[in-house]
Amino acid sequence: MNEKYTPNEIETKWQKLWGENDAFSTTINRQRPEYYVLEMFPYPSGNLHMGHVRNYSIGDVIARFKVMQGYNVLHPMGWDAFGMPAENAAIKNGIHPSSWTWDNIANMRRQQQELGLSYEWDREVATCHPKYYHWTQWLFLLFFERGLAYKKKAAVNWCNDCNTVLANEQVVDGRCWRCDSVVVKKDLEQWFLKITDYADRLLDDLNELKGWPDRVKTMQENWIGRSEGAQFSFAIPEIDDKISVYTTRHDTVFGVSYIVLAPEHSLVDKLIAGKPEEAAVREFIARVRNQSDIARTSNETEKEGIFTGAYAIHPFTGEQVPIWIANYVLVEYGTGAVMGVPAHDQRDWDFAGKYGLPKKVVIRPVDKELTIDDMTEAYDGQGTMVNSGEFSGLDNETGKVKIAQWFENQGIGKRRINYRLRDWLISRQRYWGAPIPIIYCPDCGTVPVPKEQLPVLLPENIDFASGSVSPLAKAEDFINCTCPKCGGKARRETDTMDTFICSSWYYFRYTSPHSADEPFDPDKANYWMPVDQYIGGIEHAILHLLYSRFFTKVLKDAGLVNVNEPFKNLLTQGMVIKDGSKMSKSKGNVVSPEEIIGKYGADTARLFILFAAPPERDLEWSDQGVEGAYRFLGRLWRIIEHYVPLIKAETVSDEPNELTKPEKELRRILHITIKRVTEDIGQRFNFNTAISAIMELVNAMYALKEQNVIPSAALAREVVAGLLKMLAPFAPHIAEELWQETIAEGSVHKQTWPVFDASALEVEEVEIVLQINGKVRDKVIVPVGRTSQELEKIALKQQKVQELIAGKTVIKVISVPQKLVNIVVK
Repeated sequence: MNEKYTPNEIETKWQKLWGENDAFSTTINRQRPEYYVLEMFPYPSGNLHMGHVRNYSIGDVIARFKVMQGYNVLHPMGWDAFGMPAENAAIKNGIHPSSWTWDNIANMRRQQQELGLSYEWDREVATCHPKYYHWTQWLFLLFFERGLAYKKKAAVNWCNDCNTVLANEQVVDGRCWRCDSVVVKKDLEQWFLKITDYADRLLDDLNELKGWPDRVKTMQENWIGRSEGAQFSFAIPEIDDKISVYTTRHDTVFGVSYIVLAPEHSLVDKLIAGKPEEAAVREFIARVRNQSDIARTSNETEKEGIFTGAYAIHPFTGEQVPIWIANYVLVEYGTGAVMGVPAHDQRDWDFAGKYGLPKKVVIRPVDKELTIDDMTEAYDGQGTMVNSGEFSGLDNETGKVKIAQWFENQGIGKRRINYRLRDWLISRQRYWGAPIPIIYCPDCGTVPVPKEQLPVLLPENIDFASGSVSPLAKAEDFINCTCPKCGGKARRETDTMDTFICSSWYYFRYTSPHSADEPFDPDKANYWMPVDQYIGGIEHAILHLLYSRFFTKVLKDAGLVNVNEPFKNLLTQGMVIKDGSKMSKSKGNVVSPEEIIGKYGADTARLFILFAAPPERDLEWSDQGVEGAYRFLGRLWRIIEHYVPLIKAETVSDEPNELTKPEKELRRILHITIKRVTEDIGQRFNFNTAISAIMELVNAMYALKEQNVIPSAALAREVVAGLLKMLAPFAPHIAEELWQETIAEGSVHKQTWPVFDASALEVEEVEIVLQINGKVRDKVIVPVGRTSQELEKIALKQQKVQELIAGKTVIKVISVPQKLVNIVVK
């Protein structure tokens, strides 16, 4: 055994051996319980960052721990490899997206292997590989066959310079995130998936997810946005049409003083045609349409509007209600029109105040009167209906029912359930994505590519000149094809799929990544799924996790899998921050994992990042903390080196010798540590406290050394074996090396996880605190189990106690067995 801890030498050695021996491969084994642990796969940007290191280290601890507990563990890794950054690199550097992506994958795979992660690399997938996107296209066709994929015209964010659709997140202050050009709204034919058909199931089945953070479930619940209300119409006599609105507060309908339309509403042109307001309204619409939906609905954005010059008729009162257009109404949400009730909605209150629109109280609190003159803000609580015709005097919940019934009886409305969730727009006007497998024939119309002709391959020879149209849209060899129905000339779809499609089913592919005839083997998927523990950032709480849930439900409905939810338990780890903010190149506070590994080793990097904070909290980077983790591993190495001759001093007998008092204490601490570490990993994922417990055990080993106590070979072996087994998930290389040097050949990671001995936790003596009038004055060691009366006698006999109570009267003595004695004197 080397005298000095040399992490780079040790880690290189074991990584090579693990790879050569396929140490982490797994197959179906029905004799053992299965466990599927999965970290969200990364985009191959080129280099790992500390957030990756944290994510993967957490998953690796869980995977290694479960293996040692006897589970059959699946722990794979792959690459979310399609996306715009690869295309940007092609435009900027003249590098083909494929070359850029595969080079980055090779580098990041090397970095992951240098961390000693227990991935089964034979299961590796990359979403840009034809053997993967073949089945992404196959799944699109499954959705198409089931009526869940359709094409329609939609308003999208469009950059004229880049000639592509931009997601809302890619619009920064109204400009393209890539070229800084002004972004406009453009109506395009786009492909959608009908996720709204699954809105109720996605919402209701959140109750199944007992192992998900409440915060994530609440975010999904709000995103789906189910509401129960009423939809009804306001007539517009001048154009012989009507405006339909949806509201959850139809009890306030008598308080409507205006109606607001989305700028994109289909009636706008008819309403403003020929009116004096037309030019101003069109200018307003053009400006608002170029704002992203996120910006328009943000609480931080000023609510703006303009009068159309048109009026609708209130269905109850017959009064004229002015029709406005405002930036905060979205055409895709609800009906694209909302009723304005200023007295009972704060946004409406602010809008009405800004533009001088009337306010009318129609709900008052049960216990007091309420007038507009009394109000400084909207009243949105429960109460009694007033100024509401025949419904006045009803409590507002009863009023909702009565008014909805009136709408239905009059034929102008009905009760309705509405959702904030919109169908999923999956079309992207770019090259580096999975081609949508659709053909357009002048005679046959929209024709799906036959499944036996998949995959539709991305062409290699592509022009990525900046500012050009979508590269696929000018690749004539790709576009021109034969109709699979009639054999005539046809053209391919040139849009590719949103990369969220690729990441919505990858966890199924891992279960049988080499399947050539199907996206995954159903038997293997049903054995491994659902993922028992999924790990990733909170930023994926809505889109990725919601889309994955949607995909899983469709696959179940299609009879391909048995599971209804993809991820049984979810851990959302916090960010790694430095100097008070998230690490980023722009802030100059990035710490490179390679630098840390090169200087201190992977075990140090892992140990620090797991010890510094509980996994769900943000972690503040500390150079001193890294050095501390490195020093601890060096200290560990030295104490094990000290124990080596003790372990090998004699043949270990099956009959343990009677332990001395110091030996019993060391064994007690060992088994306390086993209990704590087992619970901290297995029940709470409190890796930081588990590591702290291991550190305390090492301290106890040093304490015995400093007392010049030489433990028996049997105890030395028990302590070292237990220590290395507990350390193995956190610092796998040093644990593997020390295991081989001290205990046995073979792998520590194949050993059975230690189980604590309850009898070892028992103590023979306990320290009792001695108090006088509630203040601690002394301590005494006594045998365990002494009664209150016995403790009282022991306390009163202590010399220091006798000195302090001399000349005073003992009023009473309070004894708490195993803890303290308090002597009350005066």
